[in-house]
Amino acid sequence: MKLAFVCTEMLPSPAIKGGAIQILIDGIAPIIAERHDLSIFSITDPDLPETEGMGRIKYIRFPRKGYSESVAEYLKNNSANNESFDVIHVFNRPRVVSRYKRASPNCKFVLSLHNEMFHPQKINDEEGLRSLGSVETIMTVSNYIGDTVRNRFPDIKPRIQTVYSGVDLTVYVPIWAGGARREDLRQKIGVQDKKVVLFVGRLSTKKGPHLLIEAMKEVLLKHPDAVLVIIGGRWFADNSVNDYVSELYSLAEPLGESVIFTKFVNPSDMPDYYLIGDVFVCASQWQEPLARVHYEAMAAGLPIITTKRGGNAEVIKHSYNGIVISDYSNTEAFIKAINKVLSNPRLAFRLGKTARRVAERNYSYERVASELLKIYEKATGQPFKDRKRIRAPFKFRPRFFKRQ
Repeated sequence: MKLAFVCTEMLPSPAIKGGAIQILIDGIAPIIAERHDLSIFSITDPDLPETEGMGRIKYIRFPRKGYSESVAEYLKNNSANNESFDVIHVFNRPRVVSRYKRASPNCKFVLSLHNEMFHPQKINDEEGLRSLGSVETIMTVSNYIGDTVRNRFPDIKPRIQTVYSGVDLTVYVPIWAGGARREDLRQKIGVQDKKVVLFVGRLSTKKGPHLLIEAMKEVLLKHPDAVLVIIGGRWFADNSVNDYVSELYSLAEPLGESVIFTKFVNPSDMPDYYLIGDVFVCASQWQEPLARVHYEAMAAGLPIITTKRGGNAEVIKHSYNGIVISDYSNTEAFIKAINKVLSNPRLAFRLGKTARRVAERNYSYERVASELLKIYEKATGQPFKDRKRIRAPFKFRPRFFKRQ
């Protein structure tokens, strides 16, 4: 098949500046390109050429201004020259799908949703129905996001499919196997012989790092050797300081070296940075679609603390592969959970070991690519013939907990 991925206008592909969609594409593209030709559309970047080829993968980049118009024009010219794609996968931009469909009417379209893009404030009923009428399948990153579409447009339910994201299990090493990689980076950052509480994400009120800084004031009373490491910038690779980031620095100042800001870390370096942690905390305050940091932390074998917001609890099960906080805006809830993990090494190891096992079974990029290829081939009417058997994601059941 001839396939195309159309990224959003926010970040370039590959993920040189981060981004969950771009990181996902980086992981699945080489697998899909083993058997199919793949073109990836994204915005331009000073560090990337406008076009480049890597085997069966071709990157096509347009300026951010007028990006969707440029993509549509490219698709129109392709169609006029009888070079249409078999399937075009549009990432997270339902409002432009109908434009692309008009440009390439003979192509099948798949739309993936990575946020609440069908919220009434983002798309009206007419636009929503036009978008849904242009695609064969709507892929969502969590059941939560799928429900936001089902509840508004019930008739579309049969065409919605959840495909959980994944991680490269060959580059994410669990902390108990980190060896020199773990110790060298811990020494470089200055957290050797420390209990590291790790946060990874944008510095935004939605992500809740302010709650973790507040929590550390109490955590340090019980664990004076604890340190909070905050990895991330204001907006992906943007390390500029806005009012909220300035507030975080002020909040952390009285804690001295017990709070460390690394700023943005290139995605290619993140597998090493997860190795420095002893516990990972996702403090999401908004209805998180399903933060991909959960997959990365699981692959790193870290005990995970997360909030019951959006899709987070679909992959983290309380007391099994992590701790889920329902009282998500209460600093005391984070203090209690962090202290519990730091005070109980056996619990921390069990949670981390289980998290890694769940990642190995459920969340490889091979599984993601396999599920997407089934969607693409169903859209074109081609029978799915996988090159190898990939297990379906494990479903958590209460009886399974009892055996642990």
